[in-house]
Amino acid sequence: MTLKNQVQLITYPDSLGGDLKQLHQVLRGPFAGLFAGGIHILPPFPSSGDRGFAPLTYLEIEPEFGSWEDIRSIGEEFDVLVDLMVNHISRQSPYFQDFLEHGRASEYANLFITLDKIWENGEPVRTDIEKMFLRRPLPYSTFTTSGGVEEKVWTTFGKTDPSEQIDLDIHSPLTRDLLRQFFLNFKEQNVKIVRLDAVGYVIKKLGTSCFYVEPEIYEFLDWIKEMADSLDIELLPEVHAHHSIQTKLSEYGCWIYDFILPYRVLEALTGRSNTALYDYLRTRSPKQFTMLDCHDGVPVKPDLDELIDTKEARELVDLCVERGANLSLILSEEHKAPDGFDVHQIRCTYYSALNEDDNAYLAARAIQFFVPGIPQVYYVGLLAGRNDLEQVALTGEGREINRHNYTLEEIETESEREVVQRLMKLVRFRNEYSAFHGTFRVLEAEADEIRLMWEQGAAYCRLHINLQNYKTVIEYIDQQGQEAVYWV
Repeated sequence: MTLKNQVQLITYPDSLGGDLKQLHQVLRGPFAGLFAGGIHILPPFPSSGDRGFAPLTYLEIEPEFGSWEDIRSIGEEFDVLVDLMVNHISRQSPYFQDFLEHGRASEYANLFITLDKIWENGEPVRTDIEKMFLRRPLPYSTFTTSGGVEEKVWTTFGKTDPSEQIDLDIHSPLTRDLLRQFFLNFKEQNVKIVRLDAVGYVIKKLGTSCFYVEPEIYEFLDWIKEMADSLDIELLPEVHAHHSIQTKLSEYGCWIYDFILPYRVLEALTGRSNTALYDYLRTRSPKQFTMLDCHDGVPVKPDLDELIDTKEARELVDLCVERGANLSLILSEEHKAPDGFDVHQIRCTYYSALNEDDNAYLAARAIQFFVPGIPQVYYVGLLAGRNDLEQVALTGEGREINRHNYTLEEIETESEREVVQRLMKLVRFRNEYSAFHGTFRVLEAEADEIRLMWEQGAAYCRLHINLQNYKTVIEYIDQQGQEAVYWV
Protein backbone atom coordinates (compact mmCIF):
# COMPACT_ATOMS: atom_id res chain seq x y z
CA MET A 1 0.00 0.00 0.00
CA THR A 2 1.03 3.62 -0.39
CA LEU A 3 1.02 5.65 2.81
CA LYS A 4 -0.78 8.98 2.68
CA ASN A 5 1.42 12.05 3.08
CA GLN A 6 -0.96 13.55 5.64
CA VAL A 7 -1.22 13.91 9.41
CA GLN A 8 -1.90 10.85 11.59
CA LEU A 9 -3.25 10.69 15.15
CA ILE A 10 -1.70 8.55 17.92
CA THR A 11 -4.10 7.55 20.70
CA TYR A 12 -4.91 4.83 23.19
CA PRO A 13 -8.19 3.01 22.46
CA ASP A 14 -9.75 4.47 25.61
CA SER A 15 -8.16 7.94 25.78
CA LEU A 16 -10.64 9.86 23.66
CA GLY A 17 -14.08 9.20 25.07
CA GLY A 18 -13.48 5.86 26.79
CA ASP A 19 -13.59 3.22 24.05
CA LEU A 20 -13.23 2.57 20.31
CA LYS A 21 -16.83 3.53 19.44
CA GLN A 22 -16.40 6.90 21.15
CA LEU A 23 -13.01 7.34 19.45
CA HIS A 24 -14.70 6.86 16.08
CA GLN A 25 -17.36 9.39 17.10
CA VAL A 26 -14.66 11.93 18.07
CA LEU A 27 -12.85 11.38 14.74
CA ARG A 28 -16.10 12.15 12.93
CA GLY A 29 -17.08 15.02 15.27
CA PRO A 30 -14.62 17.43 16.94
CA PHE A 31 -11.68 16.03 14.91
CA ALA A 32 -13.49 15.72 11.57
CA GLY A 33 -11.15 16.15 8.60
CA LEU A 34 -7.98 16.25 10.68
CA PHE A 35 -6.50 12.78 10.33
CA ALA A 36 -6.68 11.85 6.68
CA GLY A 37 -3.27 10.18 7.11
CA GLY A 38 -4.51 7.55 9.54
CA ILE A 39 -4.90 6.56 13.18
CA HIS A 40 -2.30 4.80 15.31
CA ILE A 41 -4.32 2.97 17.95
CA LEU A 42 -1.96 2.03 20.79
CA PRO A 43 -2.43 -1.62 21.84
CA PRO A 44 -6.19 -2.37 22.05
CA PHE A 45 -5.59 -6.06 22.85
CA PRO A 46 -6.13 -7.89 26.16
CA SER A 47 -3.03 -7.06 28.23
CA SER A 48 -1.66 -7.74 31.69
CA GLY A 49 0.41 -4.59 32.09
CA ASP A 50 2.39 -1.67 30.64
CA ARG A 51 -0.82 -0.06 29.36
CA GLY A 52 -1.35 -2.58 26.59
CA PHE A 53 2.28 -3.40 25.85
CA ALA A 54 2.09 -6.80 27.60
CA PRO A 55 -0.50 -8.39 25.25
CA LEU A 56 -2.05 -11.79 25.93
CA THR A 57 -2.92 -12.23 22.25
CA TYR A 58 -3.42 -10.21 19.06
CA LEU A 59 -6.42 -12.25 17.98
CA GLU A 60 -8.84 -10.43 20.31
CA ILE A 61 -9.70 -6.86 21.32
CA GLU A 62 -9.98 -6.03 25.03
CA PRO A 63 -13.78 -6.11 25.57
CA GLU A 64 -13.68 -2.87 27.61
CA PHE A 65 -12.43 -1.10 24.47
CA GLY A 66 -14.84 -2.71 22.01
CA SER A 67 -14.42 -5.28 19.25
CA TRP A 68 -12.73 -6.01 15.94
CA GLU A 69 -15.90 -4.67 14.33
CA ASP A 70 -15.02 -1.24 15.77
CA ILE A 71 -11.47 -1.48 14.36
CA ARG A 72 -12.80 -2.53 10.94
CA SER A 73 -15.29 0.32 11.01
CA ILE A 74 -12.57 2.91 11.79
CA GLY A 75 -10.44 1.23 9.10
CA GLU A 76 -13.06 1.94 6.45
CA GLU A 77 -12.44 5.68 6.88
CA PHE A 78 -8.84 5.83 8.14
CA ASP A 79 -5.65 3.83 7.63
CA VAL A 80 -5.33 2.00 10.97
CA LEU A 81 -1.89 1.39 12.49
CA VAL A 82 -1.47 -1.06 15.39
CA ASP A 83 1.52 -2.33 17.37
CA LEU A 84 2.94 -5.82 17.34
CA MET A 85 5.41 -6.47 20.16
CA VAL A 86 7.55 -8.85 18.11
CA ASN A 87 9.97 -9.27 21.02
CA HIS A 88 7.60 -10.43 23.75
CA ILE A 89 4.17 -11.50 24.94
CA SER A 90 2.42 -11.48 28.32
CA ARG A 91 3.16 -14.10 30.94
CA GLN A 92 -0.66 -14.26 31.34
CA SER A 93 -0.99 -15.28 27.68
CA PRO A 94 -2.51 -18.72 27.04
CA TYR A 95 0.82 -19.74 25.49
CA PHE A 96 3.01 -19.02 28.52
CA GLN A 97 0.39 -20.23 30.96
CA ASP A 98 0.41 -23.57 29.14
CA PHE A 99 4.21 -23.62 29.49
CA LEU A 100 3.90 -23.00 33.25
CA GLU A 101 1.38 -25.85 33.44
CA HIS A 102 3.23 -28.44 31.35
CA GLY A 103 6.85 -27.24 31.32
CA ARG A 104 8.95 -28.47 28.41
CA ALA A 105 6.12 -30.83 27.41
CA SER A 106 3.94 -27.81 26.50
CA GLU A 107 3.11 -27.49 22.81
CA TYR A 108 4.16 -23.83 23.18
CA ALA A 109 7.48 -24.43 25.02
CA ASN A 110 9.55 -23.53 21.96
CA LEU A 111 7.99 -20.07 21.72
CA PHE A 112 10.17 -18.98 24.63
CA ILE A 113 13.89 -18.58 25.26
CA THR A 114 14.85 -20.85 28.12
CA LEU A 115 18.39 -20.01 29.18
CA ASP A 116 19.81 -23.31 27.93
CA LYS A 117 19.20 -21.89 24.41
CA ILE A 118 21.73 -19.16 25.29
CA TRP A 119 24.18 -20.55 27.86
CA GLU A 120 25.60 -24.02 28.36
CA ASN A 121 23.54 -25.80 31.04
CA GLY A 122 21.33 -22.70 31.19
CA GLU A 123 23.66 -20.98 33.68
CA PRO A 124 23.89 -17.21 33.06
CA VAL A 125 27.38 -15.68 32.87
CA ARG A 126 27.86 -12.26 34.47
CA THR A 127 30.52 -11.07 31.96
CA ASP A 128 28.09 -11.72 29.08
CA ILE A 129 25.31 -9.81 30.86
CA GLU A 130 27.59 -6.82 31.47
CA LYS A 131 27.93 -6.35 27.68
CA MET A 132 24.15 -6.19 27.18
CA PHE A 133 21.98 -3.10 26.79
CA LEU A 134 19.76 -3.88 29.77
CA ARG A 135 16.21 -2.64 30.32
CA ARG A 136 15.98 -4.30 33.75
CA PRO A 137 18.70 -5.43 36.23
CA LEU A 138 18.82 -8.97 34.76
CA PRO A 139 17.63 -10.07 31.29
CA TYR A 140 15.79 -13.14 32.56
CA SER A 141 13.13 -14.20 35.07
CA THR A 142 12.74 -17.37 37.11
CA PHE A 143 9.45 -19.29 37.15
CA THR A 144 8.38 -22.59 38.69
CA THR A 145 6.20 -24.88 36.59
CA SER A 146 3.27 -26.75 38.12
CA GLY A 147 5.52 -29.83 38.16
CA GLY A 148 7.87 -28.00 40.52
CA VAL A 149 10.62 -27.47 37.93
CA GLU A 150 12.43 -24.10 38.02
CA GLU A 151 12.71 -22.48 34.59
CA LYS A 152 14.69 -19.36 33.73
CA VAL A 153 13.38 -17.58 30.62
CA TRP A 154 14.59 -14.47 28.83
CA THR A 155 12.71 -11.28 29.72
CA THR A 156 14.12 -8.06 28.23
CA PHE A 157 11.44 -5.79 29.71
CA GLY A 158 9.25 -5.59 32.80
CA LYS A 159 9.25 -3.75 36.10
CA THR A 160 8.22 -6.75 38.20
CA ASP A 161 10.23 -9.83 39.10
CA PRO A 162 9.41 -12.20 37.55
CA SER A 163 8.60 -10.05 34.54
CA GLU A 164 5.16 -9.62 33.00
CA GLN A 165 6.67 -9.61 29.48
CA ILE A 166 8.15 -12.88 28.21
CA ASP A 167 10.49 -12.78 25.20
CA LEU A 168 9.65 -14.80 22.10
CA ASP A 169 12.21 -16.96 20.31
CA ILE A 170 12.00 -15.52 16.81
CA HIS A 171 14.20 -18.34 15.46
CA SER A 172 11.54 -20.89 16.38
CA PRO A 173 9.20 -22.04 13.56
CA LEU A 174 6.46 -22.00 16.21
CA THR A 175 6.98 -18.28 16.86
CA ARG A 176 6.99 -17.50 13.15
CA ASP A 177 3.75 -19.44 12.68
CA LEU A 178 2.19 -17.45 15.52
CA LEU A 179 3.35 -14.10 14.08
CA ARG A 180 1.93 -15.16 10.70
CA GLN A 181 -1.43 -15.87 12.39
CA PHE A 182 -1.40 -12.41 13.93
CA PHE A 183 -0.64 -10.73 10.58
CA LEU A 184 -3.33 -12.71 8.76
CA ASN A 185 -5.81 -11.55 11.38
CA PHE A 186 -4.68 -7.92 11.00
CA LYS A 187 -5.29 -8.16 7.27
CA GLU A 188 -8.82 -9.48 7.87
CA GLN A 189 -9.51 -6.66 10.32
CA ASN A 190 -8.62 -3.79 7.96
CA VAL A 191 -5.25 -2.95 9.58
CA LYS A 192 -3.00 -1.15 7.07
CA ILE A 193 0.23 -0.50 9.02
CA VAL A 194 1.96 -2.53 11.75
CA ARG A 195 4.51 -0.97 14.07
CA LEU A 196 7.18 -3.50 15.04
CA ASP A 197 7.57 -2.52 18.66
CA ALA A 198 10.87 -3.40 20.40
CA VAL A 199 12.16 -5.09 17.23
CA GLY A 200 15.71 -4.05 18.13
CA TYR A 201 15.77 -6.61 20.94
CA VAL A 202 14.74 -9.75 19.05
CA ILE A 203 18.26 -11.19 18.57
CA LYS A 204 20.02 -12.60 21.63
CA LYS A 205 23.69 -13.34 20.91
CA LEU A 206 26.46 -13.76 23.46
CA GLY A 207 29.32 -11.29 23.23
CA THR A 208 26.99 -8.55 21.91
CA SER A 209 24.73 -5.92 23.47
CA CYS A 210 21.75 -8.12 22.42
CA PHE A 211 20.38 -4.99 20.80
CA TYR A 212 20.10 -4.59 17.03
CA VAL A 213 22.52 -7.44 16.40
CA GLU A 214 23.80 -7.33 12.82
CA PRO A 215 23.56 -9.06 10.42
CA GLU A 216 21.11 -11.44 12.15
CA ILE A 217 18.39 -8.80 12.59
CA TYR A 218 18.15 -8.35 8.81
CA GLU A 219 17.29 -12.02 8.32
CA PHE A 220 14.30 -11.50 10.63
CA LEU A 221 13.34 -8.21 8.96
CA ASP A 222 13.57 -9.87 5.52
CA TRP A 223 11.23 -12.60 6.66
CA ILE A 224 8.64 -10.34 8.29
CA LYS A 225 8.78 -7.76 5.47
CA GLU A 226 8.16 -10.44 2.83
CA MET A 227 5.15 -11.67 4.79
CA ALA A 228 3.77 -8.13 5.32
CA ASP A 229 4.29 -7.26 1.64
CA SER A 230 2.30 -10.34 0.63
CA LEU A 231 -0.61 -8.99 2.73
CA ASP A 232 -0.19 -5.39 1.50
CA ILE A 233 0.61 -4.24 5.06
CA GLU A 234 3.21 -1.51 5.66
CA LEU A 235 5.78 -1.99 8.44
CA LEU A 236 7.16 0.66 10.78
CA PRO A 237 10.09 -0.66 12.87
CA GLU A 238 10.36 1.07 16.25
CA VAL A 239 14.01 1.27 17.30
CA HIS A 240 15.47 3.61 19.90
CA ALA A 241 19.16 3.43 19.05
CA HIS A 242 22.23 5.33 17.91
CA HIS A 243 21.21 7.41 14.89
CA SER A 244 23.45 5.34 12.59
CA ILE A 245 21.08 2.39 13.08
CA GLN A 246 18.13 4.48 11.91
CA THR A 247 20.18 5.39 8.83
CA LYS A 248 20.82 1.68 8.17
CA LEU A 249 17.13 0.86 8.55
CA SER A 250 16.23 3.66 6.15
CA GLU A 251 18.83 2.48 3.61
CA TYR A 252 17.43 -1.03 4.05
CA GLY A 253 14.12 0.37 2.74
CA CYS A 254 12.09 0.69 5.95
CA TRP A 255 10.03 3.59 7.13
CA ILE A 256 11.63 4.85 10.36
CA TYR A 257 10.74 7.19 13.21
CA ASP A 258 12.43 10.55 13.41
CA PHE A 259 13.39 10.27 17.09
CA ILE A 260 15.94 13.10 16.69
CA LEU A 261 13.49 15.84 15.67
CA PRO A 262 11.61 16.28 19.01
CA TYR A 263 14.82 17.13 20.88
CA ARG A 264 16.19 19.34 18.09
CA VAL A 265 12.95 21.36 17.92
CA LEU A 266 12.84 21.76 21.71
CA GLU A 267 16.49 22.84 21.69
CA ALA A 268 15.93 25.37 18.88
CA LEU A 269 12.90 26.94 20.56
CA THR A 270 14.27 27.09 24.12
CA GLY A 271 17.78 28.12 22.99
CA ARG A 272 16.48 30.47 20.27
CA SER A 273 18.97 29.17 17.72
CA ASN A 274 18.52 27.19 14.49
CA THR A 275 22.13 25.92 14.28
CA ALA A 276 21.77 22.27 15.36
CA LEU A 277 18.31 21.90 13.81
CA TYR A 278 19.53 23.23 10.46
CA ASP A 279 22.57 20.91 10.50
CA TYR A 280 20.19 18.01 11.04
CA LEU A 281 17.55 19.00 8.47
CA ARG A 282 20.16 19.24 5.71
CA THR A 283 21.20 15.60 6.07
CA ARG A 284 18.20 13.58 7.33
CA SER A 285 16.38 10.89 5.34
CA PRO A 286 12.92 12.01 4.12
CA LYS A 287 11.31 8.55 4.55
CA GLN A 288 10.36 9.00 8.19
CA PHE A 289 7.38 9.35 10.50
CA THR A 290 7.81 12.65 12.34
CA MET A 291 6.63 13.18 15.91
CA LEU A 292 7.15 15.56 18.80
CA ASP A 293 5.36 13.62 21.52
CA CYS A 294 4.21 10.08 22.24
CA HIS A 295 3.12 7.77 25.07
CA ASP A 296 6.71 7.52 26.38
CA GLY A 297 8.81 10.68 26.23
CA VAL A 298 11.17 12.91 24.24
CA PRO A 299 14.07 10.63 23.19
CA VAL A 300 17.59 11.56 24.32
CA LYS A 301 19.94 8.55 24.77
CA PRO A 302 20.86 6.54 22.77
CA ASP A 303 18.99 8.25 19.90
CA LEU A 304 21.14 11.39 20.02
CA ASP A 305 24.45 9.87 21.11
CA GLU A 306 27.36 11.77 19.48
CA LEU A 307 24.93 14.42 18.19
CA ILE A 308 24.62 16.37 21.43
CA ASP A 309 26.93 17.94 23.97
CA THR A 310 25.94 16.28 27.26
CA LYS A 311 26.55 19.48 29.25
CA GLU A 312 24.10 21.39 27.02
CA ALA A 313 21.73 18.43 27.09
CA ARG A 314 21.77 18.48 30.89
CA GLU A 315 20.69 22.15 30.80
CA LEU A 316 17.76 21.37 28.51
CA VAL A 317 16.78 18.36 30.64
CA ASP A 318 16.94 20.50 33.82
CA LEU A 319 14.73 23.14 32.18
CA CYS A 320 12.11 20.49 31.36
CA VAL A 321 12.31 19.11 34.91
CA GLU A 322 11.74 22.64 36.25
CA ARG A 323 8.60 22.68 34.10
CA GLY A 324 7.35 19.45 35.69
CA ALA A 325 8.99 16.69 33.62
CA ASN A 326 10.33 13.43 35.04
CA LEU A 327 13.02 11.25 33.49
CA SER A 328 13.56 7.73 32.20
CA LEU A 329 17.21 6.75 32.82
CA ILE A 330 19.73 4.34 31.25
CA LEU A 331 20.53 1.40 33.57
CA SER A 332 23.73 -0.09 32.09
CA GLU A 333 26.90 1.74 33.17
CA GLU A 334 28.49 0.85 29.83
CA HIS A 335 25.75 2.70 27.93
CA LYS A 336 25.85 5.95 29.92
CA ALA A 337 27.90 8.91 28.61
CA PRO A 338 31.53 9.15 29.85
CA ASP A 339 30.50 12.03 32.17
CA GLY A 340 27.63 9.94 33.62
CA PHE A 341 24.83 11.56 31.59
CA ASP A 342 22.12 8.89 31.61
CA VAL A 343 18.83 10.40 30.37
CA HIS A 344 16.96 7.99 28.11
CA GLN A 345 13.79 10.07 27.70
CA ILE A 346 12.30 13.32 29.03
CA ARG A 347 8.76 12.50 30.14
CA CYS A 348 6.36 15.42 29.85
CA THR A 349 3.79 16.90 27.50
CA TYR A 350 5.38 18.91 24.70
CA TYR A 351 3.15 21.87 25.56
CA SER A 352 4.44 21.92 29.15
CA ALA A 353 8.04 21.48 27.95
CA LEU A 354 7.56 24.76 26.06
CA ASN A 355 6.25 26.42 29.23
CA GLU A 356 2.65 26.32 27.94
CA ASP A 357 3.52 29.12 25.51
CA ASP A 358 0.94 28.93 22.71
CA ASN A 359 3.15 30.62 20.10
CA ALA A 360 6.17 28.45 20.88
CA TYR A 361 3.98 25.36 20.70
CA LEU A 362 2.50 26.31 17.32
CA ALA A 363 6.00 27.09 16.04
CA ALA A 364 7.08 23.58 17.08
CA ARG A 365 4.17 21.99 15.23
CA ALA A 366 4.82 24.14 12.15
CA ILE A 367 8.42 22.87 12.04
CA GLN A 368 7.21 19.28 12.44
CA PHE A 369 4.67 19.63 9.64
CA PHE A 370 7.20 21.23 7.26
CA VAL A 371 9.89 18.61 7.83
CA PRO A 372 9.63 15.85 5.16
CA GLY A 373 7.84 12.70 6.31
CA ILE A 374 4.48 11.59 7.65
CA PRO A 375 3.56 13.67 10.72
CA GLN A 376 2.00 11.98 13.74
CA VAL A 377 0.30 14.00 16.49
CA TYR A 378 -0.22 12.39 19.88
CA TYR A 379 -3.72 12.93 21.26
CA VAL A 380 -2.54 14.88 24.35
CA GLY A 381 -0.48 17.08 22.04
CA LEU A 382 -3.46 17.71 19.78
CA LEU A 383 -5.33 19.10 22.78
CA ALA A 384 -2.23 21.00 24.01
CA GLY A 385 -2.39 19.01 27.23
CA ARG A 386 -0.48 19.98 30.36
CA ASN A 387 1.62 17.68 32.54
CA ASP A 388 -0.68 15.36 34.51
CA LEU A 389 1.27 15.45 37.79
CA GLU A 390 -1.74 14.20 39.74
CA GLN A 391 -1.82 10.94 37.78
CA VAL A 392 1.92 10.43 38.27
CA ALA A 393 1.50 10.85 42.04
CA LEU A 394 -1.51 8.52 42.04
CA THR A 395 0.08 5.69 40.05
CA GLY A 396 3.80 6.10 40.73
CA GLU A 397 4.31 5.72 36.96
CA GLY A 398 6.30 8.61 35.46
CA ARG A 399 4.91 8.09 31.96
CA GLU A 400 1.38 8.86 33.17
CA ILE A 401 2.40 12.54 32.98
CA ASN A 402 1.43 12.44 29.28
CA ARG A 403 -1.37 9.85 29.22
CA HIS A 404 -4.47 11.72 30.37
CA ASN A 405 -7.78 10.10 29.42
CA TYR A 406 -10.24 12.66 28.07
CA THR A 407 -14.01 12.41 28.48
CA LEU A 408 -16.23 13.54 25.60
CA GLU A 409 -17.03 16.67 27.62
CA GLU A 410 -13.34 17.45 28.14
CA ILE A 411 -12.65 16.98 24.43
CA GLU A 412 -15.41 19.47 23.55
CA THR A 413 -14.06 21.99 26.08
CA GLU A 414 -10.37 21.56 25.20
CA SER A 415 -11.10 21.72 21.46
CA GLU A 416 -12.47 25.24 21.92
CA ARG A 417 -9.20 26.60 23.35
CA GLU A 418 -7.54 29.05 21.00
CA VAL A 419 -4.25 27.12 20.89
CA VAL A 420 -6.08 23.92 19.86
CA GLN A 421 -8.13 25.72 17.22
CA ARG A 422 -4.93 27.18 15.77
CA LEU A 423 -3.29 23.74 15.75
CA MET A 424 -6.29 22.16 14.01
CA LYS A 425 -6.15 24.85 11.32
CA LEU A 426 -2.45 24.08 10.82
CA VAL A 427 -3.17 20.32 10.56
CA ARG A 428 -5.72 21.02 7.82
CA PHE A 429 -3.26 23.24 5.93
CA ARG A 430 -0.64 20.45 6.08
CA ASN A 431 -3.18 17.88 4.84
CA GLU A 432 -4.58 19.96 2.00
CA TYR A 433 -1.80 22.12 0.53
CA SER A 434 -0.44 20.55 -2.66
CA ALA A 435 3.16 21.80 -2.39
CA PHE A 436 3.85 19.30 0.45
CA HIS A 437 3.98 16.64 -2.29
CA GLY A 438 6.77 18.54 -4.08
CA THR A 439 10.33 19.55 -3.22
CA PHE A 440 11.59 20.61 0.22
CA ARG A 441 14.28 23.20 0.89
CA VAL A 442 15.97 24.59 3.99
CA LEU A 443 16.36 28.31 3.29
CA GLU A 444 19.23 30.45 4.53
CA ALA A 445 18.30 32.37 7.68
CA GLU A 446 19.73 34.29 10.61
CA ALA A 447 20.60 32.10 13.62
CA ASP A 448 17.43 33.20 15.44
CA GLU A 449 15.10 32.38 12.54
CA ILE A 450 13.81 29.27 10.80
CA ARG A 451 12.92 29.36 7.11
CA LEU A 452 11.66 26.23 5.36
CA MET A 453 9.99 25.84 1.98
CA TRP A 454 7.99 23.42 -0.18
CA GLU A 455 7.26 23.93 -3.86
CA GLN A 456 5.44 22.02 -6.56
CA GLY A 457 4.86 23.64 -9.94
CA ALA A 458 3.44 27.12 -9.36
CA ALA A 459 2.45 26.30 -5.76
CA TYR A 460 4.78 26.99 -2.87
CA CYS A 461 4.62 27.58 0.86
CA ARG A 462 7.36 29.22 2.93
CA LEU A 463 7.57 28.94 6.70
CA HIS A 464 9.20 31.72 8.70
CA ILE A 465 9.63 31.53 12.48
CA ASN A 466 11.13 34.29 14.62
CA LEU A 467 12.80 32.40 17.47
CA GLN A 468 12.91 35.51 19.65
CA ASN A 469 9.13 35.89 19.92
CA TYR A 470 7.93 32.61 18.30
CA LYS A 471 5.83 34.46 15.74
CA THR A 472 5.17 32.05 12.87
CA VAL A 473 3.99 32.91 9.39
CA ILE A 474 3.42 30.90 6.21
CA GLU A 475 3.52 32.65 2.84
CA TYR A 476 1.87 30.61 0.10
CA ILE A 477 0.11 30.73 -3.26
CA ASP A 478 -3.64 30.36 -2.77
CA GLN A 479 -6.18 28.64 -5.03
CA GLN A 480 -6.62 31.83 -7.04
CA GLY A 481 -2.88 31.88 -7.76
CA GLN A 482 -2.40 34.88 -5.47
CA GLU A 483 0.28 35.31 -2.79
CA ALA A 484 -1.31 34.85 0.63
CA VAL A 485 -0.09 35.14 4.21
CA TYR A 486 -1.14 32.78 7.02
CA TRP A 487 -0.24 33.81 10.57
CA VAL A 488 -0.11 30.50 12.40
